[in-house]
Amino acid sequence: MKVSWEQVFAWRMRRQYLDPRTTRPATEIVSRLCGVQAQVASAAETAVGLRRSAPERDGVAGALADRSLMKTWAMRGTLHLLRPSEAGAYLSLLETGGFWRKPSWQRVAGVTPEQIDELTEKVGDVLDGAVLTRDQLVTEIVRDERFAGLETQLRSGWGQVLKPLAWRGVLCHGPNQGSRITFTNPASQFPEWKQRPEPDEAAPAVIAAYLGAYGPATPEAFDGWLSRNGTSRPRLRRWFADLGDTLTEVDVEGRRTLILTEHADELADTPECTTVRLLGGFDQYVLGTGTNDEALLAKAHRAAVSRTAGWISPIVVVNGRIVGVWEVLDGEIVLTPFPGADPVPPDELARETAHVARAMGL
Repeated sequence: MKVSWEQVFAWRMRRQYLDPRTTRPATEIVSRLCGVQAQVASAAETAVGLRRSAPERDGVAGALADRSLMKTWAMRGTLHLLRPSEAGAYLSLLETGGFWRKPSWQRVAGVTPEQIDELTEKVGDVLDGAVLTRDQLVTEIVRDERFAGLETQLRSGWGQVLKPLAWRGVLCHGPNQGSRITFTNPASQFPEWKQRPEPDEAAPAVIAAYLGAYGPATPEAFDGWLSRNGTSRPRLRRWFADLGDTLTEVDVEGRRTLILTEHADELADTPECTTVRLLGGFDQYVLGTGTNDEALLAKAHRAAVSRTAGWISPIVVVNGRIVGVWEVLDGEIVLTPFPGADPVPPDELARETAHVARAMGL
């Protein structure tokens, strides 16, 4: 089966509720996107809002408040929004990377794998039925003499010691208390939470969800999105091999990729897209496949999108490809097209900027 990149981009945009947009609620948008990165809360709200035909500025905040969405450390060790009923499968796969078992991490963090195991049990008990600020949580943990020497590590804003506990399903973010974040045990606070399945049981569901939004893709692209390629090669190959005939190989202009067999005909029949979209910072459209995918983003322009300290710029997408970046200056949307990029049709741009302005309250 052979398709063009233009067909792939058009199919992905439809699957990701970008063309056409949707009336579905925030929970369903987050589910389709396999989670939405939420290191920057406003970026997550924008990512969801821009996918709705009638932008809803506080859709994410409302879903967090009613606990139909949860926030936790997930893909690539970053904060994500996830549906509680689906989160366990993603977290199960993330734990298999086990970065805290590596001697290099232990030397820097000053924490042993045995202490992570003990912390998992301790934090699960402390947070059962409780919502605590970081200070309250750390104070409770270090009352136990086993952890008295870990206070500095536990208070680190990067959360390196807490991430394995999130992936083991004993800790996630709770509702903010003013400017202070809180933590809780998902099993005690989210009615839809499901316990983590074993990795081999979780893999088919997570891979299918990923390919349903970002396919066709390679196993390496999937693992780059999941864990920055932290999954062992034999395990990754086995996960995909076990899916058998549910996957179909696709040649995308010479790149060998995979898609769900149930989506193959739909992809083959997809016409090329002719759409203009302005997407916010840290948008899943680029994070799902990665900024190093040169079919999506020319190498010469990668630095404009993937900036220092892991910052991902708002992007201009024309016919599925990233052709520029944008920002808000003095309440106005200002575009910076990449040199040599195709011009953006003025009428479509006007409609798109109006939609973005409504979504962002400009």
